[in-house]
Amino acid sequence: MRRRLVLVTILIAYLVVRPPVDSLFAQTSEESAPVPPVESLAPDPTPPRDEPLLPELTLHEPEDAVIVLGELRGAVRLSPNSAEDRLKLALGLYHIGDLDAALDECRVALKLKPNNAKALLQLGIMLMTKQDGRAAATALMEAILLDPELTHAHYSLGSVQYSLGNFKAAIQSYRRALELQPNFPDARYRLALVLKLTNQNQEAAQFMEEAALGGIPQAQYFTGNAYRNGQGVEKNLALAISWWTKAVEFGHQPATDALSKLRRQALSSEQPDRRRKEAMEAFRQYRDALWTDYPDVVRNDPNESLGVALLRDSQAYNGVTALFAETLALSETAQDELARLYESGLDTRLAQFDPRILTCFETTAADGFVPAKKTLARIYGKGLGVTANLQKAKVLLKGLPKQDIQAVLDEIAAH
Repeated sequence: MRRRLVLVTILIAYLVVRPPVDSLFAQTSEESAPVPPVESLAPDPTPPRDEPLLPELTLHEPEDAVIVLGELRGAVRLSPNSAEDRLKLALGLYHIGDLDAALDECRVALKLKPNNAKALLQLGIMLMTKQDGRAAATALMEAILLDPELTHAHYSLGSVQYSLGNFKAAIQSYRRALELQPNFPDARYRLALVLKLTNQNQEAAQFMEEAALGGIPQAQYFTGNAYRNGQGVEKNLALAISWWTKAVEFGHQPATDALSKLRRQALSSEQPDRRRKEAMEAFRQYRDALWTDYPDVVRNDPNESLGVALLRDSQAYNGVTALFAETLALSETAQDELARLYESGLDTRLAQFDPRILTCFETTAADGFVPAKKTLARIYGKGLGVTANLQKAKVLLKGLPKQDIQAVLDEIAAH
């Protein structure tokens, strides 16, 4: 299946008592500081996609939760001995954040119907939210005894066991959840984190990449880090860029920061020559890999932009998408074409002075990409889609060769 290119510029809970595991997957090469950690391994009260916890409450507006809650209380008044209505009310209370009242309703439901595995599961999740790990574990294990195939109970128990420091039991719970529901990327992600904690690096990397393929942005970010540093996989900086780019699609800020850091490494004259070349070569390899999605598109030159080729082939949407990806991967050819499209637009597909293009240029210019700096200077100096600001244009040109600065300023003056 065709790998999606990403419009990267557009795509710009509970906490447990154990130490966060994110830093174990952070970038830790000898010459670079780790990217700041993001999420800790936290129990997720959301049930697996194919296994709803209870009949869903349809909520379209924020106030719906309050309206539905009133209806649920009315149902309980009419049928106070209905365990099902009590559980629905507990869920309604949970939605508005009244955990104590929700727990009370769960317990009443269990008194009315003791052998209710899903009620015990709901109780366990609410106890997790209250950070009462031991009580949550008891409720979840009772649910599993009643229904050993309740996937979500195994998954939640894994998170609780992690929070209690029982990593071996957590691993067993996540593995069992995956046996019951192989298409469960969230469980693969959580399992990978705990495997990493127990120094099972190779298996951790395998599960992390599987979770990344399943669309988990944190897993995509950590998989990028693994390829960046060769942790459990062979080091491949181009693949790291690819995975970080996918995470950016979901607005994952650490992945955005990781790409920015690598662009700065490629562009900074203060970096050792070897490191600059390594980063620049990785971006080139990433751009080359984008062509594999379009085997029928003719490539006339090794330095040709995929986006330009796609536009030539009348594939406007894919072409624009590729131009964004290539520009953020430091392609001067793509940058120049995107600059032209900023001024001209492209039919109904891309507006003249499209702010997404401006954001793209600002992103790469901030990392030191000279073509973006010069383009932005022209844009602000001429007032193209923005308020004219000659002072800002001059600031953008600061540090560039004098002949380049003068050429841009002459062009602005002639406008």
